[in-house]
Amino acid sequence: MQQPARPPLPLSMLGALGIVYGDLGTSPLYTMQTILQTTGGTLSTEAIQGVLSLIFWALIVVVAIKYCLLVMRADNAGEGGILALTALVTGSRPEQDQPDGQPAQTPGRRHKAMLVTIGLLGGAMLYGDGILTPSISVLSAVEGIKVAAPHFGHWVLPLALAILVGLFVLQSVGTESIGRLFGPIMLLWFATIAVLGAVALARHPEVLWAVDPRHGIRYLAGHHWGSLAVLGGVFLALTGSEALYADMGHIGRLPIRLSWFGIALPALLLCYAGQSASLIGLAKLPDNPFYGIIPPGIFHVAIWPLVILATLATIIASQAIITGVFSITRQAIQLGWFPGLNIRQTSDREYGQIYVPVMNWAMMAATLALTCGFGSSASLAGAYGMAVSTTMLLTTMLLYSYLHHVARWNAAAAMAVVGGLFLVDFSFFSANLLKVAQGGYVPLLVGGLVFAVMISWRSGIEALRTVAASEVMTPDRFLRQVVADGVPRVPGTAVFLSRLREPIPPVLLSHVEQFGALQQHVVTLTVEFAEEPRVDADKRISVHRHDGDVWHVIARYGFVEIPSLPAALEAARVEGCPVVPQEAVFIGARDEVVGRHSRPQGRQGGRKPAPAAQLPGWRRRLFGVMYRNAVHLVDRFDLPPERFVQIGRQIAL
Repeated sequence: MQQPARPPLPLSMLGALGIVYGDLGTSPLYTMQTILQTTGGTLSTEAIQGVLSLIFWALIVVVAIKYCLLVMRADNAGEGGILALTALVTGSRPEQDQPDGQPAQTPGRRHKAMLVTIGLLGGAMLYGDGILTPSISVLSAVEGIKVAAPHFGHWVLPLALAILVGLFVLQSVGTESIGRLFGPIMLLWFATIAVLGAVALARHPEVLWAVDPRHGIRYLAGHHWGSLAVLGGVFLALTGSEALYADMGHIGRLPIRLSWFGIALPALLLCYAGQSASLIGLAKLPDNPFYGIIPPGIFHVAIWPLVILATLATIIASQAIITGVFSITRQAIQLGWFPGLNIRQTSDREYGQIYVPVMNWAMMAATLALTCGFGSSASLAGAYGMAVSTTMLLTTMLLYSYLHHVARWNAAAAMAVVGGLFLVDFSFFSANLLKVAQGGYVPLLVGGLVFAVMISWRSGIEALRTVAASEVMTPDRFLRQVVADGVPRVPGTAVFLSRLREPIPPVLLSHVEQFGALQQHVVTLTVEFAEEPRVDADKRISVHRHDGDVWHVIARYGFVEIPSLPAALEAARVEGCPVVPQEAVFIGARDEVVGRHSRPQGRQGGRKPAPAAQLPGWRRRLFGVMYRNAVHLVDRFDLPPERFVQIGRQIAL
C-alpha cells in the first residue's frame, strides 16, 4: 500500500519536534507549579525529590514504554490514532499486512460493538482536549509577564485572548509555510530548557536521587488520599502523549521515537530537574517555578526572550492539537461516524494540511470562553487532563485487543503487559476524576456531545440504508419494468450516486418516476470508505456490466484519502465503462428525514412505500438537523456543480 513520500530522517525528526511534541514540550510551564500548589507549597528536599521522581517515572512508563515502544507498533497501514486503532482491531487490516502473514482474528458482533464504542468515546474526548490545550498553553506562557514585570500582570488575559484569536483566524491560510518554522523553534525551545535546566541542576545535583522510584512512592504514601490530587498534577506532564500515536501517519514511527529519546525526553528531564534544584532552599513557592531555572546573574536579561520563546512554543502546541482535531474529524466523516463538513485542502502536496471551518470557529468560541472564564493557567489546570486521561485509558484497553488478536501475543503475556499499563492509566484517570467539580466537567461534556453526535449519525445512516435497501430492484426486473412502462431512452450518460452496493438504487427509480425517461448510458456509482488509511490503485475500482447498457461502479477510498469521483470514473472508463465524466450528468438523492407518520402513505409510482426504520424521537430529530446541514455531495466528491442534479425525497425514520 503506497504511502506519501517523507523527507530525510533528520528533517522528519525536526518535523516531529514541531508537530508532535508541542504539548509535551511545554508542560514544564505549569506541571511543577500545579503539583506543589496541590500539596500546599511544601518545599522540603524530600517533597521536591518525590515530585521529580513521580514526573520522571511517569514520562518513562507512559510516554517511552507505553506509547513509543508498544502503542506505536499498532499502526493501521502506517496510520495511528485511536480511530485508526479501532479500525485495526475490529478486523479490517488486510491479510498481507499481518505481522506473521496470517489473518487477524475477527471479533464477534458484540465484541466489535464494544471495541467501536471504546474507540469512538476516546476519539470524542480528544475534542474536549482540543479546546483546553490552546487556552492553558498560551496562558501559562504569557503569565511569564508577571514574573518579568509584575506591574504588567493585568495585560496577561487580553494578550492571551489576542494570541488565541490570531491563531484560529490564521487556520484558513493553512500551516504548510508556517509549519516549516515549527521544527526549528521547538528545537531551540528544547535546547534552551535543557541548557537552563542543566545550569540550575548544577547548583543542587542531589535532586538526581529522584531517579529512585521509592522517593515518589513515599511522597504519595505520605499524602494518603491526597495522593490522588498529586497524581492529577503529575498527569499534566503527560498531556500530549496521544500525539505521538495520532501523528504517526504524518511523521513516521522512527523519527518520532528518535526525536523523543534523543531530544525531547533528555530536555524535559533536565528542565524538571533544574526546576527542582532551583526550589531547594526556598521558603515560599514562586509564582512560576519554571522561570526559576534562569541563572540569577542573567535573569533580567534572559526573562523576556524566554517568555517570547515560551509563547511561540505554546502557539505551536496549540496548532498541533487544532490540526489533530481537523484530522480526526475527516477520519470520522469518511468512516461514517460524523456528518459531512466542508473540508478545505490547504496544501497541494500534504494530505494532512486541511482546514475545517465549522470545527475551527466552534473551537475558537469554546477556547475563548474557557480562557475568560478560568482566567489563569492554575485555574485551568483543574479542568485539564480529564479528557486526555480518558482517551489514554481507552487506548490501553484497545491495545490488549491488538496485542492478542492482531499481533498474536499469548493472552497471558498481553494481559500482563496491558494490565500493568492499565493500572497506571486508571490511577491517573481516577486522580483526574477529582477535577470534575473544578472544571473537568467541561471536556467531558464536550466529549459526550461529540460521542452522541457520532452515534446518532451512524444510527441514522444505517436506518436510511435499511429503508433504501427495501426499495432496490434487480437489474433484470428494472429493465423489464422500463420496457413495460414504455420509458424512452434518451441520449446521454447519467451517473447515479448511491450508498448501497446494489446496482439499481432508489435514486435511479425515483429519477425514472419523476422524469419519465432514462438516459441511454446508465452508471450507478457507489463510494465506499475502507477502514484502512489508503486503498491500492489496483483495488480502487470495481466495474460490473448489466443488460440494457447499465453499469455499476464501486469506488473505494481509505479514510485519509481525498475522493475525486471524476478521476474514479476515468479509471472505470479504462475498464470499459462508456462514461465521459466531463459530459455525464451526476444525480444524487437529497433526502429529508421525517417521522414515520409524517410521510403520505400509499403507493408511489407503482412501488410500495418503504417500511419505516424507527429511531428514537430525540435521535431522529438530531439526525434530521445534521443530515439537512451536512455538506452536499458536490462539495465532498469533487463533482462539477453545473452537471450535478439532486432528487428530493422524504424518508420516514
